[in-house]
Amino acid sequence: MTVLAVFRSRAQTLDFIAKARGLGVPAQAVSTPKEAGVGCGISARFEEGFLEKARMLVRQRPYSSFAGFLREGRYLGS
Repeated sequence: MTVLAVFRSRAQTLDFIAKARGLGVPAQAVSTPKEAGVGCGISARFEEGFLEKARMLVRQRPYSSFAGFLREGRYLGS
């Protein structure tokens, strides 16, 4: 299943994707869906099996624009 890391900042999304790939997470940039409720922008998409690595990365980096993880239109928290 696919998970999105939703950010309010394009630069922080791209930084997250670069750092995630460095950890072996095959993340890619996608349009943020309207259900996220954070306006237009881009999010990082990856497979759910990498969620714990993604959570670790969000905890380690100062991503002030991070809005949460989204799966099937529902937030999973941070």
